Amino acid sequence: MSKISRFFAMKRKGQPIAVLTAYDAPTAKAEEAAGVDIILVGDSVGTNILGYASERNVTLAHMCHHVGAVRRGAPKTMIVADLPYRSYDTPAIAVESSRRLIEAGGDIVKFEGPQTGILDALAGASIEVCCHLGLLPQHHDDKRLQGQKAADAALLLADAIALDKAGMAMLVLELVPEEVADRVTKSVKAPTIGIGAGRKTDGQVLVISDVLGFTPANFHHNRRYQEVGQLMLEAAKAYVLDVRSRNFPSEENAFRMNADELAIFLKDKP
Repeated sequence: MSKISRFFAMKRKGQPIAVLTAYDAPTAKAEEAAGVDIILVGDSVGTNILGYASERNVTLAHMCHHVGAVRRGAPKTMIVADLPYRSYDTPAIAVESSRRLIEAGGDIVKFEGPQTGILDALAGASIEVCCHLGLLPQHHDDKRLQGQKAADAALLLADAIALDKAGMAMLVLELVPEEVADRVTKSVKAPTIGIGAGRKTDGQVLVISDVLGFTPANFHHNRRYQEVGQLMLEAAKAYVLDVRSRNFPSEENAFRMNADELAIFLKDKP
């Protein structure tokens, strides 16, 4: 069974798919050990790790760098790699960008919006695609719930069906009402992965920085499982205090010379 067919089978059996983002090898290693089904190397690396104000600042070089790191940390887990902003403006550009992400270690590429022409081009190049509808972080400045109006929800559903017919391997639904995500999920063959899309999708994805509580900011769709940001602050403060008070390094952290070599060394005059 291929990596992709496994998730179609999970959808048919009603087995939820667990997805998390990762941007580095240690995090990816922990997620693989935890049994995460899919790791998403998202362009959210820009705002969560690289300090950018927008996902639009993320380049293809950034993405390849982080995909490679995640692959080294999680050699067995399927990786979905985001195509960053402006890296899929045309079918030809999309194919070239996707090949670079696959070479870096990705299994599937993901792009935003109902672009069946891009999907056709990637399928023609034997590249599997995860599509992305609802809130589109690269293209929507206002990060708000999508598909609240009946007409907007109907358009989202039609876009999902069109992408499904074109052969998408997976679909991320971001910030849409649960009822809309439910109908989309039932209307497409491809597995759906929700983030802020309620309980009826085939799987769920969250941003690891949000899950770990890196910052005080929280989101309605998120669940914080740890408060790592506070732990990092406390650890850094304790370290600074130990250095300034000369409590670190201590005897147990020091290395010693062989006594005979030390005697010779001390005899030598500079």
